[in-house]
Amino acid sequence: MNIIFTLDQIQEVAEQILASNPKKIILFNGEMGVGKTTLIKQLCKTLGVTDATSSPTFSLVNEYQIPDGKKVYHFDFYRIKQETEALDMGVDDYLYSGNWCFIEWSEKIENLIPEEHSTISIELLEDGKRKLTLD
Repeated sequence: MNIIFTLDQIQEVAEQILASNPKKIILFNGEMGVGKTTLIKQLCKTLGVTDATSSPTFSLVNEYQIPDGKKVYHFDFYRIKQETEALDMGVDDYLYSGNWCFIEWSEKIENLIPEEHSTISIELLEDGKRKLTLD
């Protein structure tokens, strides 16, 4: 799936992503500032999260409850230096929980990512729009 969008269209983009039935583990790739966290916040809202959402840059993971009793985990591995840091915080328990896992900077833990996952890549275009690719 490829989508060209502006940030004003982020709600529709989130709805399209979820309607495409992606894997529950989604890796988010793109340069710093391209809108990964903004999209994840909208995905959380679309899934029914009512709590305030924020980037887990310092905590590594934020946990949110959704109406069906399940959870959404939002990871940001930008600050880790080694995969062992993710293992020490119990990343495997999260990844194999059956809950939504949205992962920024997944390349820092590439050997820990389950085979069954989806990938969203976001690219900033010259006109300020974003190009999203979902694999």
